[in-house]
Amino acid sequence: MLKDKPIGLLAGGKSAEREISLKSAKNVKVALENLGYRVIMLDLDDHLLKIIRENDIRHVYNILHGKYGEDGCVQGFFEINGINYTGSGVLSSSICMDKNITKKILIDANLPVSPGFLIDFNTNIDTLKIDYPIILKPLEEGSSIDVSIVKDHDELKLYLREILPKYRRILAEKYIKGKELTVGIIGTDIPKALPILELIPKNTFYDFDAKYTPGKTEFVIPARISDKARKNIKEIALKAHKVCQCYGVSRIDIMLDNKDNPYILEINTSPGMTEQSDLPAQAKAAGISMEELVMIILRSSFERK
Repeated sequence: MLKDKPIGLLAGGKSAEREISLKSAKNVKVALENLGYRVIMLDLDDHLLKIIRENDIRHVYNILHGKYGEDGCVQGFFEINGINYTGSGVLSSSICMDKNITKKILIDANLPVSPGFLIDFNTNIDTLKIDYPIILKPLEEGSSIDVSIVKDHDELKLYLREILPKYRRILAEKYIKGKELTVGIIGTDIPKALPILELIPKNTFYDFDAKYTPGKTEFVIPARISDKARKNIKEIALKAHKVCQCYGVSRIDIMLDNKDNPYILEINTSPGMTEQSDLPAQAKAAGISMEELVMIILRSSFERK
């Protein structure tokens, strides 16, 4: 891989996950520089294309999180302008950013998902028979931002009054008690499932605070599950990655109930790379350094077909 051209590192962006993206970028930048690459920082602004052209950037490492960065928008921008980039393409990014569309595709592929339904401004929740507790999630948001568990109808109404105007569509899912697991997938032609990480948050669930506050979540790797469950979950994660046409890297979040039944929660096509992030921890458990992990992801730009 030629190192005579700089690598553009796209970070920040316009979503609610901007600060997380910038934290991820710090680690990725160090790794790229340790690999011998010259790095030029990029942000999602009016000068993006100009900076790319002026510096003859041929490959962009995309570490944006959330809206515009991992929903197909910036991927389409790169495709139109003939710029190679890391990670999943337009279709896969847009599919995986919409939790409801992801769920439908996974169901069609006979993959297990938690039961759920969509709530929008036309939904009359008073006519619904709801088995509480349920977990509520904005359709197109990451890092568990504005995710909440509600235990009754009054809590549901309160949540929707505050959150629905902000997002317009909310996914409601059955709250599943069990082990919270995540599986990183890396590689292009032959994707590989990394060791399964079990997350034990001190909060009620793995929310934004638990994800990004040091000491708020215990990482257990390998996860404390049976060999049979481990094999099944890795197979499910790899199939989900392929069915949704993910490329280069993804992270599949799964709940394993008390009867060892797995349920896919969502697919993240631009996993975090901070000190508290899941993917680097899984890579480390597999004997893969941060530099090696970043190189594997960067390779998805060089090998994009």
